[in-house]
Amino acid sequence: MVASWKNHIVRRAQSALRPLADDERAAGAFAYMKGVAPFLGITAADRRKALNHAWHGLPAPSSDELGQAALALVQLKEREFHYAAYDLIAWNNKVCDEDFLNIFGAKLLTTTPWWDTVDGLVGAMVSPLMYRFHNDELMDQWSESEDRWLIRAAIGHQRGWKTETEIKRVLQLCDRHWNASEFFIAKAIGWALRDLARLKPAAVEKFLAVHDTTNRVAIREAQRGLKSA
Repeated sequence: MVASWKNHIVRRAQSALRPLADDERAAGAFAYMKGVAPFLGITAADRRKALNHAWHGLPAPSSDELGQAALALVQLKEREFHYAAYDLIAWNNKVCDEDFLNIFGAKLLTTTPWWDTVDGLVGAMVSPLMYRFHNDELMDQWSESEDRWLIRAAIGHQRGWKTETEIKRVLQLCDRHWNASEFFIAKAIGWALRDLARLKPAAVEKFLAVHDTTNRVAIREAQRGLKSA
């Protein structure tokens, strides 16, 4: 049954998206994303419209079926199918069980990774499932890994939680990686601090006051949040 649902998803996605390919747009996207993967050249709006139509009428999947289908999509060559993986998860998020992130999270985040798919998966998968299941042990594992994308996902795992954000927890993750020189980790810290500044500016001001000023990327984003608080 898993293979059947997965195969329907992949086959329908290919049939829906490949005819929409635009070589000129694809070349521009490929350059903008530093050549991480080839593109078909489809806008996000057109992609989602086509996929929504293509997948309409399929039965709701199990958690495992959803994960296997998403993995199959990220293993296709063109980037739009990688985006389709997080579209699929976002649209079927309610079926994910508490094991989904343990089984599929790291694999999805680290297959042909770049900021676009990682941030998309954080929004569609990591943040909502962490909100539901609070798997702090897994976030600690990702945070302590040597993979910049898993670290980025761990730092951003509460994005969108708004007033229910666990401020102390997020600041602990930011502190753990404050001295990281890797740009995408620093940017994740900055975004986290920017979001926190809108919720509790005093906590962010205190955090910045006791940390050195070498992480200019994070500080700049944090200050933007403080200015708008």
